[in-house]
Amino acid sequence: MILSVTLNPLLERRFIYEKILWGKENRNGKEELKAGGKGINVSRQLNKLGIDNFSFTFLGGQNGKLLKELLVKEGIKFSSVRTVHESRNASVAVSQLPNSITTFFSENLPVLKNEAEEFLSKLDKMIQNCELVIFSGSSPCTETDHIFPEAIKIAAKYDKISFCDTYGKHFTDCIEAGPTIIHNNVLETENSTGRQLDSENKIIEYSEFLYSKNVKQIFITNGKAPSVCSNFNYHYRINNPEIEAVDATGSGDSFSAGIIYSWHNNLSFEESLIIASSLGVANAISSATSNVGFTEAKLWNDKIVIEHIGKKMKIIDVTPH
Repeated sequence: MILSVTLNPLLERRFIYEKILWGKENRNGKEELKAGGKGINVSRQLNKLGIDNFSFTFLGGQNGKLLKELLVKEGIKFSSVRTVHESRNASVAVSQLPNSITTFFSENLPVLKNEAEEFLSKLDKMIQNCELVIFSGSSPCTETDHIFPEAIKIAAKYDKISFCDTYGKHFTDCIEAGPTIIHNNVLETENSTGRQLDSENKIIEYSEFLYSKNVKQIFITNGKAPSVCSNFNYHYRINNPEIEAVDATGSGDSFSAGIIYSWHNNLSFEESLIIASSLGVANAISSATSNVGFTEAKLWNDKIVIEHIGKKMKIIDVTPH
């Protein structure tokens, strides 16, 4: 089983209009409630890919109750630690003509120290019973900043694969803990580490630094620009097709789910790059978030171009003849 961990879930209130008139009243918009947060998005996408998974998060207040209802409705299996304070929420204004999305996030309310310790204690037990654990999204406060780094060490102790897709002040501690896999975009990495990744060579240097910290696979995405990925210090470039994005929210999470799907099914690294990238592209041209089926994703497989950068890994055929 795959375990996804989200420290900072999100209740989205989406208001959808044909055209938004900023600075004026906008009436009769369609309203939708959505469950969000990067780890929850990954769980939704894994469900769509047929991969058994379980989500663990904090939930609190009326927003937490609404999130529970949405997760149950979607068929996302989950457990949570209750918080005294409200789960965060966001208002999302969607304009269809022209296509634009504007998000207004609420403040992150603190998680209490005893709530954080309860979370980490339960997480230890969950990690023992999973195949791969995903640490995804931001940390809401200083009281939770230690959870991902400590949990990565717990995963290593139990010989479990750990997948880290986070950012913020705690990210450098996550690196030092040595997760198996890291996925980030360029902007998140620059803001979290202070490194400038404004060239492919700098991204490769950063990947080699991560490899020295025992990270086996690295995926650095960069919006429309090519992604740079590494497998045991062998580097690859992903050239994505040009698209007209509808809503790119969750594309990175769909990408992550593609990598996890590939690990679960023992696919090759290059196969995983095609699957992950196709899911990310298909998500960006959809109005849904991280809910891409294989039929939609496969339409993009032939348009994803993978290139080796530098030395090539030798593949040995060990199939019995």
